[in-house]
Amino acid sequence: MATGPATWEYRDDHYEEFGRTYFRRYGDGLLSSIGLGTYLGEPTDDVDEGYEAAILRALKRGCNVLDTAINYRCQRSEHVVGRALERTDIDRDAIFVATKGGFVPFDGERPDDPGEYVRETYVEPGLVDREDLATGSHCIAPDYIEDQLDRSLENLDTHVDLYYVHNPETQLRDRSREAVYDQLEATFVRLEERAAAGDLSHYGVATWEAFRVPEDHPSYLSIGEIVERARAAASEAGTGGTHFRAIQLPFNVAMADAFTVASQPGPDGPQSVLQFATEAGLNVFTSASIAQGKLTSDLPEDVATILEGDSPVQRAINFARSAPGVTTSLVGMSRPEHVEENVDAGRFDPLGASTFDELFVGPDSDSGES
Repeated sequence: MATGPATWEYRDDHYEEFGRTYFRRYGDGLLSSIGLGTYLGEPTDDVDEGYEAAILRALKRGCNVLDTAINYRCQRSEHVVGRALERTDIDRDAIFVATKGGFVPFDGERPDDPGEYVRETYVEPGLVDREDLATGSHCIAPDYIEDQLDRSLENLDTHVDLYYVHNPETQLRDRSREAVYDQLEATFVRLEERAAAGDLSHYGVATWEAFRVPEDHPSYLSIGEIVERARAAASEAGTGGTHFRAIQLPFNVAMADAFTVASQPGPDGPQSVLQFATEAGLNVFTSASIAQGKLTSDLPEDVATILEGDSPVQRAINFARSAPGVTTSLVGMSRPEHVEENVDAGRFDPLGASTFDELFVGPDSDSGES
């Protein structure tokens, strides 16, 4: 598992290659502010090979954050991460591994009849209660998430540093907000117990819309309420303090809602989720940092002119990791050549807080709200 001393040593081996604040605090350790994501790509051997080579290269180049999920590429992405960790000569304790559970994963390839696969693999054996399935493919019930964690541990063949409940807002399509909070709390109890047992270091929630939409939006969830549920879960589990540590959500030039939308309750009124997370001491990992490739060729002119980087991709990455409170911006890297360009974005300094603010609210404001 990632440890403070090992991640600091990793930083010492690489920091001279990068600009300021490339490595950022996570507990008593340090993480690269550019992380490797494994979402995109078909579930094929060729894509597996590309990802494995990319991960090995990234670890050598100064990227020590790997992000995956059990449903990515029919569990193949987790397997690839596990194989790369076995092959690399970088100390495992210097590498931060995050994965997720919530969506029902296929096994190796997409079945001809997905519904039948879900029934035979999860519903009929009793791993999933049909009533807990949202949209026929998503579940966050405690027994199911524990099963998924066990499968992820086997796929990765290593300790999980951060385990996310994946897109809990999906459940809102079939049940009330209060019911979703209740189920999250019950699942958090189980994750607290697994953290105490040493299977994972921390847990959190990875979202798509939940934290960056207004309160009246059907996908809205309150991060404040979720934090309170995590504290209650820690109390029930008797773990002496919550292991809830992080959130993941999309953030890029075209999707800056996490900074601009005052969607979350704060002591002085509504605030953005990034502001809430900073004040609550939560780490933030951003997904879709280059909008799944859509920002590889074009950026808004007012943004491009103030960001440093040799290419639009590098400028887009530097925008994402410039946002206040962001620990790591995740970028999909399925080939070694992706690694070279993406990680090299870290050679440039991110925007300062005041400059970032000016992009949205003007030079005379000190707030990220709009």
